[in-house]
Amino acid sequence: MHELYKKLPLAKVAKIERGKFSARPRNDPKYYGGDIPFIQTGDVARAGRTIHSWTQTLNELGLGVSKMFPRGTIFMSIAANIGDVAISGFDAACPDSVVAVKPLSKIDPEWMFQTLKYSKNGLAALSTQNAQANLSIEKIEPFKVHVPPFPEQQKIAAILRTWDEALEKLNALRALNIRRRIWLRTQLFTGKVRLPGFTDEWRTVPLSDVLHEHSSKSTGAEEVYSVSVHKGLVNQVEHLGRSFSAASTDHYNRVLPGDIVYTKSPTGDFPLGIIKQSKIDREVIVSPLYGVFTPQSYALGVILDALFESPLAARNYLHPLVQKGAKNTIAVTNKQFLEGKLHLPMSPDEQAAIADVVNTSHAELACLDAEIKALTDQKRGLMQKLLTGEWHVEVSDDEEAAA
Repeated sequence: MHELYKKLPLAKVAKIERGKFSARPRNDPKYYGGDIPFIQTGDVARAGRTIHSWTQTLNELGLGVSKMFPRGTIFMSIAANIGDVAISGFDAACPDSVVAVKPLSKIDPEWMFQTLKYSKNGLAALSTQNAQANLSIEKIEPFKVHVPPFPEQQKIAAILRTWDEALEKLNALRALNIRRRIWLRTQLFTGKVRLPGFTDEWRTVPLSDVLHEHSSKSTGAEEVYSVSVHKGLVNQVEHLGRSFSAASTDHYNRVLPGDIVYTKSPTGDFPLGIIKQSKIDREVIVSPLYGVFTPQSYALGVILDALFESPLAARNYLHPLVQKGAKNTIAVTNKQFLEGKLHLPMSPDEQAAIADVVNTSHAELACLDAEIKALTDQKRGLMQKLLTGEWHVEVSDDEEAAA
């Protein structure tokens, strides 16, 4: 069992400087709109690791009441997204809701970044919980971290950076998958681009031509499901922790495998409700407030499900059909839901071919998400072992001398 590394206050290993913006009122437009990046807490949170973009800028007058930090500065949020850290990819200023962390001599910058990232929860726990959570420098500086010798810092940093690089590549692939799905919605799902070998007709038809409401009710044997934006149909108990169904579910709508379900409740980016296909391999039931429809083919259901993943596509289809009530309820009958029109392929073979493209894209994304989660969990475990000294790294004589 290795001895854990000695713990030192952050003030002993880094200079921590709060961002500055001394002018009041701070939102005076005369200070903004120039070409000087002004890093906000949201910029740090979104970056993940390296800040490549910014949402606010200062002009020279604004810089006069603020301060510039060089490229490579470690920024940490001390309000809103407390404890989030990222490295600036450019010279930038920051407000007093962000601190700049500069490692002292014989402290490896990458090790410092990894240590701060690992310490996020511990630092966040020190924040005040008033109207807005805030973390002061007076609480950051005495916060203790395990500090290995400099050569070991470098070796630990190199190991953890390798994991970050792998995660960055996986996240880049994930972003490309999402971009491709957007292209599919705008090109392949509209008939602007056709798969090779298909020349059959596409038609603009009301959904009533390709969906029908079977109106089947619960038999008493089915489980109660809800509909989630990101997961589609989900078991209500597993997803929400308990069932919200009525004492009797005899009047609940039965959902067959492949059915399209329309929820008439505003949800996040879907203020007019969401439209999902059941990917469950058995019959389930949903609230009678949901519309349930069987598509002309399972493949067409896959296409509709993928199309309505887009908040814009869902809104464009639903907006002409829906009226909102006084309590933000959505007033639309199942019959009215089917009156909207879409441009769709009529050939079952072409529907199946497009559905295969969609399913392949979904499977790729699921694999990427699983890999990202696995690597993230593994890296977290490595951080706990390496940054505390529970595991020691071996440093060669050459590495010791180079340090």
